[in-house]
Amino acid sequence: MTFTQMLAAAWQKNNSLLCVGLDPDPAKFPAHLKGRDDAIFEFCAAIVDATADLVCSFKPQIAYFAARRAEDQLEALIAHIHEKHPGIPVILDAKRGDIGSTAEQYAVEAFGRFQADAVTVNPYMGRDSVDPYLAYPDKGVILLCRTSNAGGSDLQFLDVGGEKLYERVAGLSARTWNSTGQISLVVGATFPAEIARVREIVGDMPLLVPGIGAQGGDIEATVRAGRTADGTGLMINSSRAILYAGQDENFAAAARQAALETRDAINRYR
Repeated sequence: MTFTQMLAAAWQKNNSLLCVGLDPDPAKFPAHLKGRDDAIFEFCAAIVDATADLVCSFKPQIAYFAARRAEDQLEALIAHIHEKHPGIPVILDAKRGDIGSTAEQYAVEAFGRFQADAVTVNPYMGRDSVDPYLAYPDKGVILLCRTSNAGGSDLQFLDVGGEKLYERVAGLSARTWNSTGQISLVVGATFPAEIARVREIVGDMPLLVPGIGAQGGDIEATVRAGRTADGTGLMINSSRAILYAGQDENFAAAARQAALETRDAINRYR
């Protein structure tokens, strides 16, 4: 099953557009996990097990693992998700961006080593920086388009021949680069007008939307701007607001409640 097929099935099965971001910060872990060699895996696995029936995808951010020499725990976590919760796609949030043989190695890292179902990629080096990921026909390639950070406007809003740069990326992705149907786009919830513009350009292409929760993006505005005609089309990511909803041994139950409330808030506007 391809990433796109897995995502569509998860949208329906779990009645959810929620993506839970896995950004483990040991400084915020409950006391009973601190100091354990496997703390990152145990924390994330507990969150996954508590929320898997409420989400359309999980999105581990590679930097939170690599910075603590925990890539082995990331491998174990993705394997855990695939084994215990088959059908829920895993997006490796790596934002890789390079050309030629280096991009090929990044693709091996994401899809061979970590066994992710999709990976985030920076497309601003052009088509040949994206092609190595498209060589894996069952995998998803999620390109940065209009990012949720305020500084994204420094470059993404530049005029390029009568359109903004992020609009050019959206158009190239939809009309030229996506011949295999593997591409999705990142568009931040902090800019609902731009979500609507990207949706207008790309049709029903899936959009990964970070920025609700701790970053303050508005759920109603996000859903209304980005949903497709059938009420899907979105992976709306929340990380910290769910991961750290609780601080004690019941942290996973608190995360589940936060995920449930977020999913239901999203569904009110679908």
